This record gives sequence, structure tokens and C-alpha cells, in this order.
Amino acid sequence: MAQWNVERPDLDPSPMGVIGRIQRASRLLEKGLSEYFAGFDLQLWEFDILGTLRRAGPQTAGTLTGAAMVTSGAITNRIDRLVARGYVTREVDPENRRSVVIDLTPEGRELVDEVVTGHVANEERLLGMLGDGEREMLAGGLRKLLVGLGDVPG
Repeated sequence: MAQWNVERPDLDPSPMGVIGRIQRASRLLEKGLSEYFAGFDLQLWEFDILGTLRRAGPQTAGTLTGAAMVTSGAITNRIDRLVARGYVTREVDPENRRSVVIDLTPEGRELVDEVVTGHVANEERLLGMLGDGEREMLAGGLRKLLVGLGDVPG
């Protein structure tokens, strides 16, 4: 920031500092999460889908596309890979034959239940330097930012 202030005193570079820190934090958090999941031979996106199915129950491919923020082609590929690994099933929705419902297999459910406790502990470790009040402030600020950027509150 100091260098920009010298080179371009007419600009306020403070947004660059905020966004740069968010980007760096995102990369470091993703690295910490990915390292944990690698111990279970999982990718971060695999746990995201499996975890969504565990907490929300069977989902359509369309719902998972929105939750994962990927294209329909990408979610199809991801579901194919999870079916091949034996973690999910794909069935035609009996109530809407044009829709496909994705659900956990018993093996997928067992895996999520095994992984999630350590996942929460890992996230606790990753946020360990923040006190409860700081976490609440950060969560509130990030929620406000996400809504302002057009994300759905959650």
C-alpha cells in the first residue's frame, strides 16, 4: 500500500489491501482443508457434495449445481466420479422423470460421518488465532460482503 501511495498519491489503494488479504486467506484456508481431505483420498469438492447430501438429504443435480457454483456439465462430471467411487447413487426422480436425484450410498454416508468430526477440528485449528468475538465480526462482515456481491444469504 505504501508503494502505491508513493507512486500514485491520487489513488486510495485500501480496497486492494482488503481484497488481497481475502484472496490470500482463501488460498491458505483451501490449502489447509485440502491437506486434511487428502488423508481420506478426497478432494475438497468431493467432500462439499458428500457433506451437502449428508446434511440436506437427497438432492437433484440442479440443486447441487447451484450449491457448488459450477456448470451443469461440471456437476455431471463430479457426480459421475462420485458414483464410480461408490459414494453416491443417481436415480430418476419418480415424481419428475426429467430430474435426477443424487443420494449417498451407505459407504458415502459412512465416509462423511468419519471425515466430518476431524474436518470441524481442522477448521477450528485454522481459525484458532481468532477469538469468539473476532469470529462473529468476521462472519458478519463477510456475510455482508457476499450479499453485496449478489450471493444468497446463508
